[in-house]
Amino acid sequence: MGNRFQMNDMSTIRSFSVGDLMAVSGVPFGTSGVRGLAAAMTDRLCHAYATAFLQYLRQIGEFADGGRVALAGDLRISTPRILAAVATAVRDCGGEAVFCGFTPTPALAYHAMGIGIPSIMVTGSHIPADRNGIKFYRPHGEVLKSDEAGIVGQIVAIDAARFGADDGLNDPVALPAVTGVEDAYVARYVDYFGADALSGLTIGVYQHSAVGRDLLVRAVEALGGAAVPFGRSTVFVPVDTEAIREEDIALAAAWAAENAVDAIISTDGDSDRPLVADAGGVWLRGDIVGLLCARAVNADVVVTPVSSNTVAELSGAVPRVLRTRIGSPYVIAAMMDAAAADPALRVCGYEANGGFLLQTPVGSLTALPTRDALLPILSVIAAARTMPVAEVVAALPPRYTFSDRVADFPQAYSAALIAFLSAGAQDEQLARIARVFGPIAGLPTGIDTTDGFRMSFADGSIIHFRPSGNAPELRCYSEAETEAKARDLNARALAHVLSDVIAEALNT
Repeated sequence: MGNRFQMNDMSTIRSFSVGDLMAVSGVPFGTSGVRGLAAAMTDRLCHAYATAFLQYLRQIGEFADGGRVALAGDLRISTPRILAAVATAVRDCGGEAVFCGFTPTPALAYHAMGIGIPSIMVTGSHIPADRNGIKFYRPHGEVLKSDEAGIVGQIVAIDAARFGADDGLNDPVALPAVTGVEDAYVARYVDYFGADALSGLTIGVYQHSAVGRDLLVRAVEALGGAAVPFGRSTVFVPVDTEAIREEDIALAAAWAAENAVDAIISTDGDSDRPLVADAGGVWLRGDIVGLLCARAVNADVVVTPVSSNTVAELSGAVPRVLRTRIGSPYVIAAMMDAAAADPALRVCGYEANGGFLLQTPVGSLTALPTRDALLPILSVIAAARTMPVAEVVAALPPRYTFSDRVADFPQAYSAALIAFLSAGAQDEQLARIARVFGPIAGLPTGIDTTDGFRMSFADGSIIHFRPSGNAPELRCYSEAETEAKARDLNARALAHVLSDVIAEALNT
């Protein structure tokens, strides 16, 4: 931002709306918080956003002078600086920062929700290392879409004299000593599964730069398994559980060939999304992991976005499946509604990236309505004591999903694509789809614009385009009865977009 907020008069203090800050900085408020280039997430901007969040909580009676706010972060280079800016905002708002260290997002959330205080996680999750983000949690759970207007509408006073070059704070607070939260988080699962749940199993742990990489080893060993760490990295690796990199596919296969393992596990950067591979090193899709977890906890209702595999309905693994827009706030809102309608139901949710959300208690597990990686990981690999992971997956109906993305794809292009595909009456849309996507058996039997543009074809295949909500990317999801067809559909769909469709859409 540089000096864009510098005053022209004698005063160094000026007030800005969060909407103004979003427009000028290019770092918008999105799902559960903010994300953007780390260079654009200056101390001044991060301090302002954290201040707006706490002002909003004060207005709704969930924060007051002296109130504690739990903080944690991932392992990105920019995270410590942003954490210091956020901690300074907590102090300036009259609160007390409780630093929980560099730890998984669900471990932070579990601790903060358990004692009823707000929390803030500094993480960019799976996005590239030059980006970062801030997730905000109210005392009882994630910030939802219904909270967004209250935060974006805040007016924040900024004192330019407190910031120097590149909008860095001149007086950042030192983070306090770490308040440990991981012991309680691991104990949650030992209590539920039992200390011998993984006895006799050897589990590979792909560590890369995940903030929970050592916690995964601890959890496996605490449940009686043998952990074999692989692939620890000193630089940040953008592992995306929804679009697994080719190098990660090759690594898992190689590790499985070289080691006798029953499964390989990992997470994304902030360790709230799981990765599970079978004994052959084949990664499971996140929505398959989520479904297997839902079945393991005997869920009555599962809430999942439209992008998740339709095996949820076809398998009959759970009595009721509800579909939402993509993003944990939408999943949580639908879970809340389902639980309120019948408090006796076991309600949970999962996303296509595998993050599992527990709305209602299950046995000794209290509710944890935010993305969690450990519960689905342990649910899947614990079953390997009686049946190999690959056989568990093979017993499901043959539905395969594949997702890919086009990076550095401007939001304007994504908007033009969706507008082009959805323009006109349905017969016009069908004609356009048939012309664009060519030799796909049958015309679409359904068009779903719940989130993006999703086409269900007569042969059961699905193509779904959706602009990313937190990065300049276009995502494409495909589903078919074989993995090869799902991959082929995805590649052909993206090839059409990159070669012809965007040019035509932009000229329409």
